[in-house]
Amino acid sequence: MNVPVLLRRKRKSLDRKFLLLLKYILQGLGIRGRANGKQVIIVAGVQRSGTNMMMEVLERSYDTCVFNDWDSRAFESYELRSPDVIHSLIEGSTPGHVVLKVLLDLQYFEKIMAEYDPVKILWIVRDYQDVVNSQLMKWGNMANILGAILDGDGRTGWRARDVPESLLEEVGRYYHSNISEASACALFWYFRNYLFFEQGLDKDARARIVSYEDLVSRPAGMFSEVFEFLGLQYSPRVSAKVFSTSVKKQQSPDIEPEIDILCSSLMKRFSENSCISGGAS
Repeated sequence: MNVPVLLRRKRKSLDRKFLLLLKYILQGLGIRGRANGKQVIIVAGVQRSGTNMMMEVLERSYDTCVFNDWDSRAFESYELRSPDVIHSLIEGSTPGHVVLKVLLDLQYFEKIMAEYDPVKILWIVRDYQDVVNSQLMKWGNMANILGAILDGDGRTGWRARDVPESLLEEVGRYYHSNISEASACALFWYFRNYLFFEQGLDKDARARIVSYEDLVSRPAGMFSEVFEFLGLQYSPRVSAKVFSTSVKKQQSPDIEPEIDILCSSLMKRFSENSCISGGAS
């Protein structure tokens, strides 16, 4: 790793430590974070969709207590820990807004929302082509993993656990033994994101679809609306480090035409159901 990258990471780490110290002081003194009751905020979506960026922005608010999915206090191997543990963390939080990043438990939102009400959901949706490109760079073997999922191999763990059989059957119609990694990643994006509609979250006023592309291209307007929905005070400071350089950074991946159409139709459905526009006309 080159020196500039190391320096940027070191600077980011120091900035975060200073932020957390400042939040601790302000919340401890009762200057920020106090609220009447507790509200859980859940940031959700498919991996590589921008959920980390959303968590970083929410962490910069002085009125939140944030638990990322790598935080062992709230997660075990990136899966949400038991309700008694989570309730204990919520009750022990000084600020009223407790943020959880939930990616591996997307199929359990009906239970999660009933368990931790009052709750607000931010489901981050990023264009499937960029997600596929990002997944191809970070992971491999998705074609084999998808095949194991459709074969009912329990070793695939969270990826298809308790996912409706009808949804897996739909994905199975597009899968074949020679499927490319890009097409397999696209199908994975599809069925994990489809869980939003499968569970009726599009009809639940506590849930909002948020476009990653809109967030990074219009951060002030978008995050202002997001924070209003969450009941948080917005300041341009929290989104000052959000940039759009990751949008369409690479060429479109080689996704099979039928799978491309499938994913494109779901993107359109997300767009039609989005309630946060950032002031876009």
